[in-house]
Amino acid sequence: MTLVVTGGSRGIGAAICALAAARGHDVVVNYSGDPAPAESVAEQVRASGRQALAVRADVSSEDDVRALFAAAAELGPVTGLVNNAAIVGNTPGRLEDYDVEVVRRTLDVNVTGVFLCCREAVRRMSTRHGGAGGAIVNISSTAARTGSAGEWVHYAASKAAVDTLTLGLAQEVAADGIRVNAVRPGMIHTGLHAAAGLPDRMAKYAPQIPMGRAGQPAEIAEAVLFLLSDASSFTTGAVLDVGGGR
Repeated sequence: MTLVVTGGSRGIGAAICALAAARGHDVVVNYSGDPAPAESVAEQVRASGRQALAVRADVSSEDDVRALFAAAAELGPVTGLVNNAAIVGNTPGRLEDYDVEVVRRTLDVNVTGVFLCCREAVRRMSTRHGGAGGAIVNISSTAARTGSAGEWVHYAASKAAVDTLTLGLAQEVAADGIRVNAVRPGMIHTGLHAAAGLPDRMAKYAPQIPMGRAGQPAEIAEAVLFLLSDASSFTTGAVLDVGGGR
């Protein structure tokens, strides 16, 4: 089984790669910036006895995405895709203060990137094209429901688009042997918050979470691997909230 994980070099993506290897997947670790973290994740996959490739690609680039999937073929036919790569694009703020280029870039990565990767995966996995089927899991966000007012409304909107893309594509390729689902993480301990200038964000929101805490990347990975596995063989078009009840 060959799994492509976009944005796989850190945070939730890295946790997905590690657990996927433990569950028997060979893993393509996609990254867009520093190669060192991606290579470290790839080494972790290999230490689990699976094959791994670290492949640089900007998911918003059609040429890069084609090259990513061409590289993945070195490990064998692609059987799974996790669309995890995403950006918030800016420090938190109100919509009227955003620069349009920031919004365009966020939508390009978070929405167009998911479209491009799904397209390449379907072309390879669909029984209509000679494939053996497979599974796609898109990483959304509970921001798609909450709106992220005062912080990242444009990001929340991009994730709502991911939810709708998941539903439509699931219906479109169900007869082609491909299942398409999404996971909506809530507040998760990753480096994103500090990088955006909000190192205390998890502590701020924890009292609003019924379970009283933020989640861990490994908890999102468990949900993703469930949706990739045969244990969810009759599940497609689903959006699974993993947000501690918020």
